[in-house]
Amino acid sequence: CDLVGPTILPAGFQVASQLNLSGEEFLSKMLNRKWTLTRPDTKVHQVLVSEGQIEHQGGPFGNILFSNNPHPCLSDRMMEKNHNQTSFYVVRDDLLHPLVNGNKARKLDGLFPLVHDHSVTDVVTCGGCQSAHAVAVAVSCAERGLKSHLLLRGEQPEILTGYNLISTLYGNVTYVPRSLYTEREEMLTRHAHLVAGNCGSVVLLNDLFESSFTNHTSGEPNSPQMDAHRGSYNTKKVVIVNEGAGDAVGLLGVIRLVQYLSQSHLLGKEQACKIVVDAGTGTTAVGLALGAICLGLPWEVTAVMLADTIDGYKRLEERLISQFCGFPVFSLSDQVLARVRGGIVCWVNRRHPRKFGNVLKGEVEACLQVAQQTGVLVDPMYTLAAWELAIKLSQEEADGGAKVVMVHTGGTLGMFGLAQRYKSYFQMLND
Repeated sequence: CDLVGPTILPAGFQVASQLNLSGEEFLSKMLNRKWTLTRPDTKVHQVLVSEGQIEHQGGPFGNILFSNNPHPCLSDRMMEKNHNQTSFYVVRDDLLHPLVNGNKARKLDGLFPLVHDHSVTDVVTCGGCQSAHAVAVAVSCAERGLKSHLLLRGEQPEILTGYNLISTLYGNVTYVPRSLYTEREEMLTRHAHLVAGNCGSVVLLNDLFESSFTNHTSGEPNSPQMDAHRGSYNTKKVVIVNEGAGDAVGLLGVIRLVQYLSQSHLLGKEQACKIVVDAGTGTTAVGLALGAICLGLPWEVTAVMLADTIDGYKRLEERLISQFCGFPVFSLSDQVLARVRGGIVCWVNRRHPRKFGNVLKGEVEACLQVAQQTGVLVDPMYTLAAWELAIKLSQEEADGGAKVVMVHTGGTLGMFGLAQRYKSYFQMLND
C-alpha cells in the first residue's frame, strides 16, 4: 500500500501537545458531547469464505462461496474460533438508517447537535446527481425541522430515481452546470448568502465546531442563550456543509464508532485488525485511523480509492488532521503525535481501477452473489470494492494473522440510479 508522507501540523498544536494527554483522555473529553445518534451501536457479522464446486466456473469470484454468521464470537474468542476458516467481519453500518448511508450517518453524528445549539435554520451542501451525502443532509434536516438546499452537479435526469429522487423529496434541489460546480467553495458561499437574504447570516461550520470545545456541556445545549429565541426564526441562519461532510467535525462520529468497536465484548483493544473501507471523500477512513491511533489500538486502516487520485487523498488526510489538531483546547501524547505525523491511512487502488461513476461487466453479478449467499447488499460503485479487498486480506491472514474487518458504509439506494444508467448490466437479472 501507499502510505502518506509526513503531516504538517499547526504551530499552536505543537505547543498544546506539551500537555501530553493520553489517547483515551483525549477521546473522553472530545466525545463528551451531544450526538445525533442516540447510541453508537452497530451490528457485526462474520462472513465465511470457502471454495466450492460451482456449476458454472469463472463467475465474478471464481469458485468462492460465502456464508454469513450474524452472531459471531468476538473479542478474545475471535482468535479461538474458526482458526482454520477464512473469514472477515462486517460492521453493518448499512443498517443504521433506511435512507441515510452508514458513513454519512457517522459523519453527521456530531454535526447536527452543533447546528441545533446554534439555532441554524438552513443547511447548504452539494454533491453529484446521485449523491448519498445530499440525501443524508436532506433527510436529517427534514427530521429536525430544518431546510436543506442541495446543489447537485449536472442536469436533472429525465426520470428521478435512487438518491436523486430522495433528495428531491426531502430537500430543495438546484442543478448546477459542471463548469460552475468546479469552484465548489465559491458556489456554496454564493448560494448560502442567497438563502440568507439581506437580513440573515451565514456561519462557518468550523467556527461552530471550535466553539463546541469550550462552551458545550454533555447533554445540554452549547449555550443556554441559544434556545431563548428558538422557534421564532425571524431571520435565517445558514451553515455550509462541504461535499461529503469532508470537514473535521465529520471525524467525530467515526471516532465514536471506533471507541464503540474497541470494547472488550466486540473487537477489543488487543486483537490486531485490518480495517477496510471504501473511500469517497476519504473522511471516514481518516476518522477510523485517528480513533485507532488515539486509543492505541493495533488496527491498520486500508481505504480503497474510488473518487480521487492518491495525491488527492493524501491532501485530504493532511487537511483533516491539520483541522482536527488545530484546536489547542485538547492535545495528544508525543507517541500519538509521532504516529499522526507518519501518515495514518493505507490508500490502495480498487481491484479494477476505472473512471469514477462507471460500472464494469460482471460487477452486478458479483453483487447478486453476495446478496443471495449472505443477505448483505453491496453496490458496484463503492462497497463492492471494499468487499473484494476484505476477501483478499482475509485469505492472506488465514493462518492466524490479523482479523479483517470491513466497515459496510451502505449504498443501497445507489443501485436504483445505476440500474437506470447501466440498463444492459442489470438486464441479466431478468434472465
